[in-house]
Amino acid sequence: MGCTDCAHDHEAIFAGRWYSYPPLRNALVAGVIAAITFALARADLLPDVVETVAWSVAIVLGGYYWVREGFEELIFEREISIDVLMVAATVGSIILGMWDEAAALVVLYAAAEGLEHYTYARTRRSIDALLDLAPRQATLLADGQQVTVAADELQTGDVFLVKPGEALATDGTVTEGRSYVNEAAVTGEPMPVSKGPGDDVFAGTLNGDGALQIEATASFEDNTLARIIHLVEEAHERKAERQLFIERFGRWYTPAVLIAAALLAAIPAALGGDVAAWATRAVVLLVAAAPCALIMSTPVGIAAGIGRAGKTGILVKGGAHLEDLGRVRVVAFDKTGTLTEGRPFVNAVVPLAADEAETIRVAASLEQMSEHPLATAILAHAVELGTPVPQVTDFEALPGAGVRGVVEGREYFIGSHALCLELGFDVRHEERALEFQQQGNTVVCVSTREETLGLIAISDRIRPRARQAIDELHAMGIETAMLTGDNEATAAGIAAELGIVHTWADLTPEDKTDAVRELVERHGAVAVVGDGINDAPALAEALVGIAMGAAGTDAAIEAADTALMADDLTKVPTALRIGRRTTSIGTQNIVFSLIVLAVMIPAAVGGYISVAVAVLLHEASELLAVANGLRVGMRGRDR
Repeated sequence: MGCTDCAHDHEAIFAGRWYSYPPLRNALVAGVIAAITFALARADLLPDVVETVAWSVAIVLGGYYWVREGFEELIFEREISIDVLMVAATVGSIILGMWDEAAALVVLYAAAEGLEHYTYARTRRSIDALLDLAPRQATLLADGQQVTVAADELQTGDVFLVKPGEALATDGTVTEGRSYVNEAAVTGEPMPVSKGPGDDVFAGTLNGDGALQIEATASFEDNTLARIIHLVEEAHERKAERQLFIERFGRWYTPAVLIAAALLAAIPAALGGDVAAWATRAVVLLVAAAPCALIMSTPVGIAAGIGRAGKTGILVKGGAHLEDLGRVRVVAFDKTGTLTEGRPFVNAVVPLAADEAETIRVAASLEQMSEHPLATAILAHAVELGTPVPQVTDFEALPGAGVRGVVEGREYFIGSHALCLELGFDVRHEERALEFQQQGNTVVCVSTREETLGLIAISDRIRPRARQAIDELHAMGIETAMLTGDNEATAAGIAAELGIVHTWADLTPEDKTDAVRELVERHGAVAVVGDGINDAPALAEALVGIAMGAAGTDAAIEAADTALMADDLTKVPTALRIGRRTTSIGTQNIVFSLIVLAVMIPAAVGGYISVAVAVLLHEASELLAVANGLRVGMRGRDR
C-alpha cells in the first residue's frame, strides 16, 4: 500500500478526469472484458481456450499497476505488502481453476486501489493548486518603461506593476498606489485588505480596483505561496504516531497472513484432508485478512485535514501535530502581539484646560520629534482626527519623564502623569488617571507651567476577534490562559475583558516555560499561541506551538508546529476542530477496520465465505474507510 507513490499521470488526476487515470482506466476496461466473458461463458458461447485467454487479458490488464507496485516493494524495499497477498490469492484462484473469481479479485482490487490513490492525490493537490493563483507573467517597471516578463524572472528589488483585477506574481512591499487586496489565498480571510505605500503584499493575492507599484521582496520560487506548498508537502511526509504504529504493525502482520494461509493449505493436505477445499480457504484468507482498510484508516484523513487547514490559512507541519491539536485541553496565549495588536493606540482623551482637539494638537506637535512608541500612537491619532500639527521649537527631551518644547510661542510639556505631579502642574481628574492605569493604560499629560490641558490614555488594542476566539474555545470545553511579561494590573484588565480564566503576569521567557509546565500538570495537553520568535521556549515546551501572523515570515513559520498565516485568533479554535475531527474519524476507521477483520478472518478459515464474497467485502471496507477519511476535508465542518 504505497499510496503516496502511486499517483500515475498526475495531470489526469489533477484535471479531474478519473477515466483518464491509467489504473482506473485499466480497471474499467478489465471489468468490461471480465463481465462480457462471464456472460458469454455462462451462455456456453465461448470455447474453453478463448475463455481462458479472455480471463487472462482481464487479469493482466487489471493487475498491471498494483502487481508492479507490489513486486517493486518486495524487491527494492524487501517488504511484503498487501499487494503481494492479493497476487498470491489471484495465483491460488487460477491454480484452483477459479478464473472468474481471480478476475473479480483483480478487477475489484484494481478499482479500489485506483480510486484510493486518485482521491488521495486529489486531496494532496488541493493545496498545490494555490500555486496556480500566481500569474505566470508580470509587468516589470524598468527605466520608466513597462515590460512584460515571465513571473519567475522577477528578483528581489525589482519593481513591478499590478493593475486592477490582476493577481500578484510574488511577495513585495507597496511603493506607490492604494488598493484593496483579497488575501484569501494566503490568510484564509475573505474580506479584502486596504494596502498602500509601505504595506506588505503576497504572491497569489488578488488586486482590487487600484493600480499598485510593488518592490519584490522574494523571487517567484521563494514567495509565500511557494513556501506554503513546500511546508504542506513536508507535512504530508511527517506521519502521525497512529499511522506509524499501523505501518509497523503491517510489516509483520502481512507476512504472518501469508504464512498462515500457506499452513492452512498445507497442514490439512498433509493430514489427508480435502486439498482443494483447504486451498480455497487459504485463498479466501489471503483476501479477507488483507488489512487495506486498516492501513488507510488514518493517512487519507490526515492528508484531507492538512489540506483543509492549509486552505483556511492554517499550516500544520505534520500528521503528528494535527493529531496533537485534537488532544489539546488548554490554550495559553501570549498577550502582546497575540491577544493584542502589539502597538499602542490612543484609547481616550480627557480634556481639562483645553478641549480634546487642542490637547491632541499640542501633544502631536511635541511628539513629532520623538521616536517613542507612545509618540507614534499620538501622531497616528492626530492624523486620524485630521488635526493640523504645528512645528515645535526649542525641543528638549526629559529622560525617563517626557519632553518639552515651544509651540507657537508658548512652552508646553508632555510626559507621564507622575511627571506632572512631580513638577507641580495642575492635574485634575487624578482619580480618572488612576482608573485608566488600573485598566492597563499608560497615562500622559499635556501641560503648560500653569495648567494641564488634558490627559491622554494609551493602550495596546485588543484584537477585534479575540473575544470571539476565546468564547469558541470555552464552548469547546477548552480552558484558556494568558502568559505575559506585562504588569499584573494590565494583565488582569485584559483577561477580564476577554474572559480568560488563568493569568500569569510579570513573566520572563523562562517563567513562561514554567507556567506551561504547570498548566500541563493541572490540565494535560497544552497549546501555546505566540509570535513564534520571542515565545520560542514556551512554544517548544507545549504539546503544540502555534505561531500567529506568519504570512511572509520565515522565522515565525519555522518556530512552531502550526502557523496561522493571518492575525486572526478565530483560526485557533478552527485548527483544534480540524484536529479533533481528524482524530475522531481516524479512530472510527480503525475500529471499523478491526471489526471487519475480526468477522472476515474466522469466516474465511471456517469456509463460510467464497473468494468473490471476500473480495466484495474487502474492497467495500477499504473504500468506506477512504470515503470516511475524506470527510475531514469537507467544507463548512471547521466552523
